[in-house]
This record gives sequence, C-alpha cells and structure tokens, in this order.
Amino acid sequence: MQIIENSIIKEKVYKEKLKNGLTVMIIPKKNIQKKYMIWGTNYGSNDSTFISPGDEEETKVPNGVAHFLEHKMFEQENGTNSLDTLTALGVDANAYTTSNHTAYLFECTDNFYPAMDELMDYVQHPYFTDENVEKEKGIIGQEIMMYNDSPDWRVYFNALTAMYHENQVKIDIAGSIESISEINKDILYKCYNTFYHPSNMILVICGDFEPENIIEEVKKRLINKDNAGEIKRIYPEEPEEIVQETIEQKLEVSQPMYAIGIKDTVNECSKEDNSEIVRKHIATEILLNMLIGRSSNLYKELYNGGIIYSQPNLDYEFATTYAHIMITGQAKEPETVYNRLKEEISNMLENGINNEDFERIKKMIYGGYVKEYNDVGDIARMFLSDYLKGINSFEYIEEIDGVNVEFATQILKDLFKKDKMVLSIVRN
Repeated sequence: MQIIENSIIKEKVYKEKLKNGLTVMIIPKKNIQKKYMIWGTNYGSNDSTFISPGDEEETKVPNGVAHFLEHKMFEQENGTNSLDTLTALGVDANAYTTSNHTAYLFECTDNFYPAMDELMDYVQHPYFTDENVEKEKGIIGQEIMMYNDSPDWRVYFNALTAMYHENQVKIDIAGSIESISEINKDILYKCYNTFYHPSNMILVICGDFEPENIIEEVKKRLINKDNAGEIKRIYPEEPEEIVQETIEQKLEVSQPMYAIGIKDTVNECSKEDNSEIVRKHIATEILLNMLIGRSSNLYKELYNGGIIYSQPNLDYEFATTYAHIMITGQAKEPETVYNRLKEEISNMLENGINNEDFERIKKMIYGGYVKEYNDVGDIARMFLSDYLKGINSFEYIEEIDGVNVEFATQILKDLFKKDKMVLSIVRN
C-alpha cells in the first residue's frame, strides 16, 4: 500500500492497486462520525466510440448510454431496487454521470458495512432485460424533456454547442429521446463489460477507518476477475476555433441567464507529472476572481449598476479531451457583462496583474482548498475526480506557492483569448 502524505494540512491517502486492477484510495479522518464511499468508473457520456479489450472492430453506441446504464444499475433480478435498500438502511445514496466518469456513492453515520455490501453487490451484478430497458426509456425520456425546459441546463449546453464543433462534451449527458430509443440490453451489457471492469475503476472511502482493515473488507466483496486489457477510446478531432460567438434561446425566466465560455486547448496529461495542469487551474481560478469575482472592480460596477444580481459562478472545466472556462449567472444585460469582461481582460493584459490583489485572491483560494478537507464527501469526490485526470488532489495545496504573477500572466495571454470566447443567453 502506497502512503501519500501532505504535511501542510496533515492528511494522508492510502492507495493500493489490487490484483484485478482496481485502484482503492482510503482517506482516514479520525474522530469523525460521517463515512463516505464512492465507486467510480472511467466511463462517461463522451465514450460512445471504442474498441473493447480483445476486439478488433470498433463499437459505436448511441448518445446517452453511460447515463442510461447508471439508471439501470440499481434494479436487481429479485425485483428490489438497491437505492430503496440503501435508503432503508438510513444512508444517503446516489449516483451520477458526467462527460468522463460515472459514480455510485453513499454517505452515512451508521450501517456503513451493510451499505457497503449493497453498493458493491449491485455495481458488480447488472440485470438488464428487454422489458426493464424499454420501461426505463420512458423515465429517462421524461428527464430529458425536463432538462430541455431547464434554463440553467440549456444556457450551459448552448455555450458548449457554440464552442465545440465535434467534441461530445457539447451533447447532453442523457442523450436525446431519439438516441435512447436505440438502446437495448445488448448495448448495455457491452458497455458494462467494457467499462465496469475493476481495472477501469476507482474506489474511494473516507472516514474513521484503519486503512489496512477497510481494504481487506473491499477485497472480501470483490468478484474475482482477471486484469483486462486496455480500452481504446476513439474521439473525433476538434478544431481549435469556436463554432459561433453568440447563441440565444427563449425560455421562461424571471431575468435573462448567461453563460460565457472560453475555449482552451486540451491539456497534455502524463502518467508521471501533471503539476503544470494543476498550476494552470489555480492560476485560472485566481484570474477569474480578479476579473469578475466578488471583490473585483467589474463585479462592483455591474452589481451597483443593477446589471447583475449576484456573483457569477466561475469554473475552469477540463478532462483529458476538453478544457474551457465557464462563467454563468443572471443579468439584466448579459451583453454588457460579456463586453465589459472582454475590456477587463484587455486592461489586465495591457496594465499587468496587480500583485497585491493577486496575493489576496490566492490566499482566499488556498483557504477554499483547505476547507474542502473538512467534509468526507468533498474529499472523496475530489480525489476520485482528480485521479481520473491524472492528478493527486494534494497537488493543489502543494503547488499553489509556485503560482506567481509571471506564471499567471502567461496563462492570461494563452487562455483568455477574445476569439475563443462565446456568449450564451436564455431570455423570455
């Protein structure tokens, strides 16, 4: 078992790769009552074309299969639903699908081991029939229609559509009513057998545990499987330029909603060292807060002028196949927010980054990183998500000192380019 320690925040991660290829990470939190377990697979909505280990021909599946599969995993052959079983144990259980991974999880104070039994059982025992797949199409179809009418969802995905030509990150995670109509049990089993092999998965547990003991408990519940070969994922080529600068949709909203996207080139991930990506992420967070965060001059101007009503959400989203900034919120005049942000970027490029503001924002962001270690759920989800990007979450604590004004200035020049910016608006 590998022990990774961060002396700054006095936290340890115990990591072990089992014989079947499963990566297990334990983050002990002494004297904390809550316990959290999350089991994720490196399989998301972007993975619709692939060559399975042992195959020579590529497989192409309809959009939405990863999300459909997540829904169906809870249904058991004996007629029970594992989500109901977990809820009856008094644990808070859930699952989710993103563009690059799917995860099953629960949080509890009591009944951890019975919940662990149930989660590890249903994730390893899929049960798909013609009947239950057809029934699920109606349920997911309703969900798709609900999201199609959601202004938050639409303004976000419309921004992705404006940025990306081919990358599947622009496609709704649930797919479309047309695409899910093509899903059958054979497709689900094919994707399950390809992507739900332990060698393509990571299990993270956080709570008051002895690492050696809890890993033995994991091993007891695993089905024996030989280590599988590599999955070949096939993604379309994505041009660097955006599709269109502006996109607008009419939906019922109290005030216009906006999403400002800035398309980035894909980060080159390596197996050995991704500290450069971590520093880039940190620098981008600092720059976004300096440009339009709560303490920025632009935010104060827009807020006092009645143009925006609250601080926008500021995110740098990236995986192995895409990277972009996304700024979202509500505004009386979204175009004004967009144009003023462009001007602020130009001003910062021309006049340089204010060192005092930079250091103040950096300290604030560092405080946010440290605070994440107070919650078992935040810790476990963070380590799983970062691991799938080739990152050890401790690196955000360790690398922040290396992010200086000179480095951030380079990120400002490389990433905050006006010809890579898009504006998505949803209004009445």
